[in-house]
Amino acid sequence: MTYHVIVIGGSYAGMAAALQLLRARRTVLVIDAGQRRNRMAVESHGFLGQDGSDPAEIARVARSQLERYPTLTWIEGTAVAASGARDGFTVTTGDGDEHRGRRLLLALGVSDALPEVEGLAERWGRSIFHCPYCHGYELDRGDVGVIAAHPMSAHQASLLAEWGLVTLLTNGVLELDEPAETALAERGVVIERTTIGRIEGKAEVVLADGRGLEFAGLFTAPRNAPASDIAEQLGCELMDTPMGTQIRTSEAKETSIPGVFACGDAARVPHSISLAVGDGAWAGAQVHQSLVFAAAA
Repeated sequence: MTYHVIVIGGSYAGMAAALQLLRARRTVLVIDAGQRRNRMAVESHGFLGQDGSDPAEIARVARSQLERYPTLTWIEGTAVAASGARDGFTVTTGDGDEHRGRRLLLALGVSDALPEVEGLAERWGRSIFHCPYCHGYELDRGDVGVIAAHPMSAHQASLLAEWGLVTLLTNGVLELDEPAETALAERGVVIERTTIGRIEGKAEVVLADGRGLEFAGLFTAPRNAPASDIAEQLGCELMDTPMGTQIRTSEAKETSIPGVFACGDAARVPHSISLAVGDGAWAGAQVHQSLVFAAAA
């Protein structure tokens, strides 16, 4: 069969988009590899109605609600290839099966390129974070460390001064000019230039000179890129942002390739569950309208 819409990626944005389409009685195929970006986190914050909930439970309940709609097909697998044009796309999954759809919606999520610091990856999403709005409050205005990853880390440190006493660990990757140092000092940010040796315990930074700095939590700003090359395969235009690379879309969430739409972390900044859900809901409605008015034309 040919689906009205194939959604690649079944996390928060993809499911929010699928819900709009299912409620418009369209046939929807969701292909999901089960790799939510926040799968390491045990609590989600800042999402109205779900503050403090387990993000895995939010996703489980959302999927169970989608499965009540008879026009949904859900495949647990990976989309490895996509080709075609508006009204005639083909998506191939890892098992070699091909699926056809009139529209594609890319809710690919992103990969996080973390700073190469021993002990960081193991604590990512648990005591090391990227979003102060999602995790800052729980640090109870304690000491906060920011591990520099690129020039935007200075902005991150300045913002985090709202949530605690901040130390910016430049770690050999960030050079600050005098105006930047002055601005940080005005925010009460301490600058630590000694490189990081490793991270231990919950959030203890051991510096190369042997000193240990205890923090209530750590933040960093990883470089992001779409978690799949499907958009590139289709020829979708990408764009650079201060946080990395994302898929360029119109206000209607359509990419540079007609009939291919994108939403969620791979197609917008900043990132959070709330923003992903809102972006997905808008994208789903726009995909539906593209079907309606194309048919009317």
